[in-house]
Amino acid sequence: MTEGVRAEWEPLRKVAVHRPGIEMFFGLLDPYAALYERAFSRYEARREHDNLERTLREEFGVRVLRLKETILDAADRDPAVRRRLVDWAHETVTLRGGRKEVAEARRSMEQNADALDSLHFFTLLLLNPVIEVGRGRTDGGVDVRILGQEPLANLYFMRDQQAVTGCGLVVARPAKRQRAREPEITRFLWDILGIPVAGTVREPGTFEGGDFMPMGDFCLIGTGDRTNPAGIRQFLDCTPGFDEIGVVHQPGHPLIPGDRPDPMVDMHLDTYFNVAGSGVVIGSEFLLRRARVDVYCRAGGGYEPSGEAVSLHDYIRSKGFAVIDLSILEQLSYAANVLCIRDGSILAVEGELVMQTVLLNLERKAARDPERYGRLLHHAEEDYRRIRSGGRFFPHKREFSRHGIEICPLHLENLTGGYGGPHCMTCTLERG
Repeated sequence: MTEGVRAEWEPLRKVAVHRPGIEMFFGLLDPYAALYERAFSRYEARREHDNLERTLREEFGVRVLRLKETILDAADRDPAVRRRLVDWAHETVTLRGGRKEVAEARRSMEQNADALDSLHFFTLLLLNPVIEVGRGRTDGGVDVRILGQEPLANLYFMRDQQAVTGCGLVVARPAKRQRAREPEITRFLWDILGIPVAGTVREPGTFEGGDFMPMGDFCLIGTGDRTNPAGIRQFLDCTPGFDEIGVVHQPGHPLIPGDRPDPMVDMHLDTYFNVAGSGVVIGSEFLLRRARVDVYCRAGGGYEPSGEAVSLHDYIRSKGFAVIDLSILEQLSYAANVLCIRDGSILAVEGELVMQTVLLNLERKAARDPERYGRLLHHAEEDYRRIRSGGRFFPHKREFSRHGIEICPLHLENLTGGYGGPHCMTCTLERG
């Protein structure tokens, strides 16, 4: 990959994904602490992910690279990659206990390394275990307790650890501690694949790939809960290769009290705005009209603010794009998180069952905190009644037909419980 990605509607050639594994089990022990929206079936989530991969490969001819399998294959072929994986995994493990017991445990790990398969060490990276060792048994043995330390339960959202721009790959820096280690693993993959890194966002910057949208001559970058101003500045310093950049400020949801916002409802730009084709976007006008865009233009070797500040709705319309509007409930149900396969063809979440689960979860939130979520629930329920009476659940909207957009709906009722759809679950590596 040398050319980068210029536009979201160019033909999709190659993506990287991660099929969720044991780390999802630990995330589901406390879904909200793991940044999930709700509880769901891990077994069904893995089946849905298999279908997503199969659809990309067999129906659209996209090359799909699995993160874990690609790393493990490389480790089994190349002793240097294997040594790097083993050393990194051993560094990840935290050992606690007496000095002698810890030293013995560390020595045992090293001695046993050759007998263990590469998956063992990759799993250590996923789970980040804390191992407590100590002599507490009457027979002279060593007691061992293994604790989890924020396993990478969100790794299957492969969009966020990086962004592939017009000039190459930029390594992200996630805002939440639960996701902080993910770019280290994905960067391991880029090294194995020989993909050069154009830049890296570092502290105090935060930046996540779900906030980046390439649009041809210009791109959009969301800023808010996940991507901060320092991250934006560092991203611009990577000279991403667009003539113009619109920095989109995350809008507070007007149906949630301003003194108690919930940034998760539109945490990334791609949760309320996305691309269906070279002249068509989809999004919640309710939020697009409230999202402010600061425009930056290429100047010399960098970017300078133009002084222009408009709403995202007006900005994208000025670029000649038609907007397919999403209702409040559709936006909450990941309708905006489509994946454009080629110009005018998208993968989208089959909406009816997702809407029902989202509504049920919102009802529970409103029961616990009616002041915060009551109005949002009321409007979402009204949307559901209207959509059901019309008989056209997302993505079976007449607007798509009018704009010539081809839809491939996917059942992702469980995977979306982690707070994302097909766009979030795929890292685009090659288009065009």
